[in-house]
Amino acid sequence: MRAGVALGSNLGDRLTNFRNARNEIAALSGVRPPVRVSAIYETEPIGCEAGAAKFLNAAMEFEYAGEAQDLLRELAAIEAQLGRSPTHARNISRTIDLDLLYFGDLEIETAELQLPHPRITGREFVLRPLADVQPDLVLPKQTESVRALLLRLPDTGAVVRIAGEW
Repeated sequence: MRAGVALGSNLGDRLTNFRNARNEIAALSGVRPPVRVSAIYETEPIGCEAGAAKFLNAAMEFEYAGEAQDLLRELAAIEAQLGRSPTHARNISRTIDLDLLYFGDLEIETAELQLPHPRITGREFVLRPLADVQPDLVLPKQTESVRALLLRLPDTGAVVRIAGEW
């Protein structure tokens, strides 16, 4: 199945955090090429603690030979390896955040996993990088492409492309 993952980081060497996460994801035994990677965008923190640093955001898409729940566990292990505690509070600064956005056309609603990710459509910092790797994708539960969903959001200028290759 084709899987989409969002990456975010606002602590430490954010670009190194991204490169390490990308390399660890690409090295997972279930990942098959092609692995597509978006540009990197810098965004203001939303809903974080006062004084939180800006985030870097990006997206990856790849073929995964396994179950969505297995990939979710592997992403959590990579987060832990890169310095994020499994008990890390929501909406607090972090070295790395890896969110499973979609897994083919699966729709899953469990306490552990919601697919597609429930907040994709309203987040420019997710849609803009996702549009780099899969602009014509129509997510489960949607009738419009990622590109069309992105165009519906107000242009706030809050998501700024800072790097193409990483």
